[in-house]
Amino acid sequence: MSAWEVAEERARAAIGRPEHRDLGIVRAEDAAEFARSAGETGPHLVDPGHPDFTVHPMYLVSLLRGAGGAGRDELRPDGMYRDEVPGTDGLDVRLMAGGQEVRFTGEVRTGDRIQVRRVLTDVERKGSGSPFLLLTVEKTYTAERGTLVRVRERFIVR
Repeated sequence: MSAWEVAEERARAAIGRPEHRDLGIVRAEDAAEFARSAGETGPHLVDPGHPDFTVHPMYLVSLLRGAGGAGRDELRPDGMYRDEVPGTDGLDVRLMAGGQEVRFTGEVRTGDRIQVRRVLTDVERKGSGSPFLLLTVEKTYTAERGTLVRVRERFIVR
């Protein structure tokens, strides 16, 4: 069985099983650094001391781990987190982003403790000559006051 076929088998077994992760507390300094890295220059996004400081809307979607990130043992050789694409941990497969839909439902604020719920919702085998998998993952980012962002991501596995 090829590595992507093993990934398919693993992913199909994981469909519908929710995973939860605590991403920690949103810090103004981290959000401002993200905005600067994204090329933003507006002081309301890059200066935590600005009276109208706002967390960049895409900052939350960029969070994959809590404070401190991950150790080397949590990363694949390509730099992605080993468990970010369901079914692929430890396998020699090629991964690509296959699209992302983001729906904002609340405002992210500094001091928010963020939780993410992730569920693999679909696994499709595509192509005939050189087949690949298309995995669909849905994430819900929440703070104590409710849902902030819903994300639907697709990953291509070869």
